[in-house]
Amino acid sequence: MGNNTGRPMPTATKKPLTEAQLQAAPAKDYMNEEQLAFFRQRLLDLKRELLENVRDTSEHLRETEAASDPSDRATQEEEQAIELRTRDRERKLLKKIEEALARIDDATYGFCNETGEPIGVRRLLARPTATLTIEAQERRERMQRMFGD
Repeated sequence: MGNNTGRPMPTATKKPLTEAQLQAAPAKDYMNEEQLAFFRQRLLDLKRELLENVRDTSEHLRETEAASDPSDRATQEEEQAIELRTRDRERKLLKKIEEALARIDDATYGFCNETGEPIGVRRLLARPTATLTIEAQERRERMQRMFGD
């Protein structure tokens, strides 16, 4: 009780898990509340970073003046094309991030869409938007190579 109001003292909020703590956690703790909070924050940070890149690219493209020299203009156009392709990949990644956040909300995050097995902390650290275990992903890629998309 430690205060004069007769009410219990509020408990200190827990510090977020570190990657090392996440990797050292026992299997029974897989995708518990703390781990889900860790990955939610990781995904939100990634989303914020991607949105900043989009804003920076938009500003950069608006500010770029066309060069008068044809070779300079060609170089400039190629750089812009590369930048736009990168932003297109990031736009697709933003969609995957939103889907991963929805999986956290519906308690399916961290489990394979095909097998229902845990994807694994190490894989999710490397690719927080992963929806398949490594084995399921490899199977899918083999099938795509054999039969095409």
